[in-house]
Amino acid sequence: MRFHLILCFLCVFVFKLQGQSFETYFTGDTADVVTRLAGGVVLMGGGVENDEAMRWFLRRCGGGDVLVLRAGGGDGYQDYLYKELGISVNSVETIVFHSREAAFLPEIESKIKAADALWLAGGDQSKYLLYWKDTPVQTAIQYLISEKNAPVGGTSAGMAVLGQAYFAAYLNTVGSRAALRNPYAPEVSLGYDDFIRHPDLEHIITDTHYDERNRKGRHVVFMARLMQDYGIQPIGIACQTGAAVCMDTSGWAQVFGNFPKSSDFAYFIRVNPKHPEGPERCKAGKSLNWNCRGQALEVYVLPGTLNGSEGIQLKDWRRFRGSNFQKYNWWVQNGHLKTRKTTN
Repeated sequence: MRFHLILCFLCVFVFKLQGQSFETYFTGDTADVVTRLAGGVVLMGGGVENDEAMRWFLRRCGGGDVLVLRAGGGDGYQDYLYKELGISVNSVETIVFHSREAAFLPEIESKIKAADALWLAGGDQSKYLLYWKDTPVQTAIQYLISEKNAPVGGTSAGMAVLGQAYFAAYLNTVGSRAALRNPYAPEVSLGYDDFIRHPDLEHIITDTHYDERNRKGRHVVFMARLMQDYGIQPIGIACQTGAAVCMDTSGWAQVFGNFPKSSDFAYFIRVNPKHPEGPERCKAGKSLNWNCRGQALEVYVLPGTLNGSEGIQLKDWRRFRGSNFQKYNWWVQNGHLKTRKTTN
């Protein structure tokens, strides 16, 4: 085993010397295995991975081959996923992309299609889009979802690109204040229905590191823009750093975290069914106005617990597991986000 690891590290070193467009790390058995896959999605808010959510993710690949895709970093997931969580899998491989060229290599496409579970690491989501969009990598990821029913998940930037809609961050990030003052500022770069299409994430746009980076306002702007530009009824799912949402194929979303020791919350946001008309003003150069008599958005806030005991059924938004959720109305008045707690 030590000799095998030395060879792997030497190969990585050669790739870097030759200016290769990717590097790989592999742990486990190279033989293919036949597994029963259970699908599902993990949306993780960033920071240190939530172990219980990751165990949930690994169990759904039936002991198969786990693939990590990233555009920076190294082999940090290898031992963590292969042995530290105590869930048996056949192998773990990480592919680190350094350019778009790697996305057109047949060996990369083959590695992705052979995987039984896919994890997208954190980093810079604009690189994922620039490197993978409209390439065989995008096609291969879609194959895992649509044909193999493989579980997929991502943290931070990886979570950001999993929804049918996404914040691309092509011009770096954008803060809530700037987005609320001008929903069409160049930094508010959004995409819809042209990257990853997952049946459980239809019309969903995610956001991460939520309260820590004051992102509620910009998330509302994203939703307003989707209504304005695409005529859809968007759904927002957001996680605090440390929280993770695990969605199974039946529509149940459960939240993992370390509540009450930590403020690990997930947010589930939808356009208020009583006011489906959308924002009163969403124009370039003008502050957002989405009031609807103080009821524009219906928001459920669920704490993440160690055993994922709190959950919401996203097919009807009326069934819950656990009893610690809180319900709010959010609205925007002339570029200022307002919130009010309501009765459950």
